[in-house]
Amino acid sequence: MSDTPSQFEKHIIISSDEHLAVDLIAAETGLAKQQVKLVMKKGAVWVTRGKNTLRLRRAKKALKSGETVHVYYDRHVLELQPIEPELIMDVGQYSIWNKPYGMLSQGSKWGDHCTITRWAEQHLTPQRPSFVVHRLDRAANGLIIVAHEKKAAVALSALFEQRKVDKRYQIWVHGHFDEKASKQTPTRSDNDIDGRHAVSHFSFVQYDQNLDRSLLDVSIETGRKHQIRRHSADLGFPVVGDRLHGVAGDKEDLQLSAYYLSFICPYTHQQREYDLLKSE
Repeated sequence: MSDTPSQFEKHIIISSDEHLAVDLIAAETGLAKQQVKLVMKKGAVWVTRGKNTLRLRRAKKALKSGETVHVYYDRHVLELQPIEPELIMDVGQYSIWNKPYGMLSQGSKWGDHCTITRWAEQHLTPQRPSFVVHRLDRAANGLIIVAHEKKAAVALSALFEQRKVDKRYQIWVHGHFDEKASKQTPTRSDNDIDGRHAVSHFSFVQYDQNLDRSLLDVSIETGRKHQIRRHSADLGFPVVGDRLHGVAGDKEDLQLSAYYLSFICPYTHQQREYDLLKSE
C-alpha cells in the first residue's frame, strides 16, 4: 500500500484458533496478502510460542491462541537483492562457500533473505536447514562455513573456539608496509578490542607504487569484531575501502578477503583445506 510506513513493527497477540497467518497479518498491518507472503518468505515475521520465538514463513499456518506474532517491516531491507555466492564444497553436514562482498553472514529480526545461510537453505540439493558457525563481515568476502545439522554447528563452532581452525586473510592497505614483515617474522598487533584480548599477525606480500598501497597476508589468534580492520588501522595502515576505521571518503569496496581455511573434519577426521588463491 502506498501509505504503508517505510518501517514499522507490529506485535499481535492471538486470542483464538480461527486465523491463518496471512489473513491475520494482512488485517492487522494493512499490507496486501501478497506483500505479507513476501515479508514472511524474507524472514521478517516471527511467532512466539511459550519460551520459543522462531521465524514464521508459512502463509497458511494456523495460529493458536496464546501465541504472539511479530512483524518487522523495513521496506529498504526487504527490497535488497541477495548476491549469489559460490559453492566451494558440499560435505553434507556442512558446506563451504565463497561469500561475496555485501552478503550477510546472518540475518536480523528485519529479514534474512540476503544471508549466506538462507541462500544455502534455498539452493542446496537436497534442501537442508542452515546454522551459523562463524561470521564474516558484510563488507568482507571469502570462505565461510555453513552447518546443516545442529550437531555439526556445535562441533564446528567448537573448533573455532578452541582455535583449531587455520584462517588466513589478504588485505590491501593504504601506504607502503614494512617489507621485512614476512610470514616467518610478521608484524604483531595485540591491542585489546572492546576490552577483550586480540592478536593479529601481518605479513608483507607486495607493494603497488602507482596506488601507494600494500597487499598483506593476515592470520589471527582471536576473532573479535572488525579485528583485522581495527588492528591494521592501529598500525597506521587502514584497509582500503574501510569507511568505518579507515580513510574518510574511501569509496572502494572493502579490500579484505578470507582466502584460506584449514581444519580437521569432525566427521571424517581428515584434514580439510580450502584455498581460494590456489584456484586463481
